[in-house]
Amino acid sequence: MADLRIYNVVILGLGFLFIFTAFTTCGNIEQTIVKSLDNDTFTGSGYHSLGIIYGIFSFSNLLAPTVVAIIGPQFTMFFSGILYSGYVAVFITPSTWSFYFTSVLIGIGAAMLWTAQGHFLVENSDASTINRNTGMFWALLQCSMLFGNLYIYFDWNGRIEISDRSRKTIFIGLLVTSVLGTLSFLALRKTLPPEEEMLNEEEGQPLLSSRMMLCVVIVGLELSFYSGVYGTCIGATTEFGAAAKGLIGISGIVLGIGEIVGGGVFGLVCKNNRFRRTSVVFLGMVVHFVAFYLIYLNIPDDAPVVLKTSTLNNISIALLCSFLLGLGDSCFNTQLYSILGRVYAEQSAPAFAIFKFIQSIFAAVAFFYSGYLLLTWQLLIMVTLGFTGTLCFFMVERIQNFSVDLQQEY
Repeated sequence: MADLRIYNVVILGLGFLFIFTAFTTCGNIEQTIVKSLDNDTFTGSGYHSLGIIYGIFSFSNLLAPTVVAIIGPQFTMFFSGILYSGYVAVFITPSTWSFYFTSVLIGIGAAMLWTAQGHFLVENSDASTINRNTGMFWALLQCSMLFGNLYIYFDWNGRIEISDRSRKTIFIGLLVTSVLGTLSFLALRKTLPPEEEMLNEEEGQPLLSSRMMLCVVIVGLELSFYSGVYGTCIGATTEFGAAAKGLIGISGIVLGIGEIVGGGVFGLVCKNNRFRRTSVVFLGMVVHFVAFYLIYLNIPDDAPVVLKTSTLNNISIALLCSFLLGLGDSCFNTQLYSILGRVYAEQSAPAFAIFKFIQSIFAAVAFFYSGYLLLTWQLLIMVTLGFTGTLCFFMVERIQNFSVDLQQEY
């Protein structure tokens, strides 16, 4: 039975690896693609599309637990994968109406996909394996940052403009990859409930507390920044010369390496204990603050909002910031997944739905303001909320530990 659960976690991770190789690469380059389109009838914005996705995503989470309960997590993920593939396919022959229409559909699909994923992961874990399984899934998922971005680097390196032929080749490959990931969900196997019960600590407390919700806010803001804004900033920096467009791919790869290192170290290597969670979250805050400061020094202030900008920059620092963004993000996400899986084991679907609701609604807000606010203001928002969110996590952990100690005494 234990081997079957590990098999399910690996297949789950591989399915997400394929789907998000397509979607993450798409999100990383779509604003650059939109800017390069030689099509006067196309008026879409990559930032607005991502904002719509995460806006619809947030409100669709209210219905996602019901859908997962009715048709089960496996088929929920399969049908959601079809919607992801449809969004990627739009870029082969882009039009404004299909671009925004599939943005709405993928927002619905994303809510179903992530709620089903959280529920399925908890189903295949117990108190002793939830941290290992979270780390294993997270490391496989973040490998999606590598492959598509590697192709982007080799194909785009030295290019000033992206041709229609190059765009079609990229997105046909990404579409095939997404379809393979969708089909892999059909290989998941049904398991019996774990013999060792998860920690059942959710009795008498709301799904999620206000402090826990604030912890998730920073995850949503940083999701929009590293997945859509930072790559665009690098691509717009003419000081990087002909390498600027190719550096978008390298930046995504290095960011993915940071995510994989964080998922491996904090999810697989470290033992599951209370001290580790707060320490890892604090490390994530420090790592992100260092990254934000270096980005402030290295990237032009108007890079998120213009097609081309120019100032003195350092490529090595830009890529170091990519790694730090990925490492810091994995610190927050692995610990939030771990605590949700342990505390809300009996209500995993609604707990993960609320988690994704908060994350996605703030990601949507961030994507909408990303095309208008200068880089300094975007970084200042993330620093302020990052510090507040980390403090809230410490408070949640302290309250949770106190509750567990009282249960042990009685």
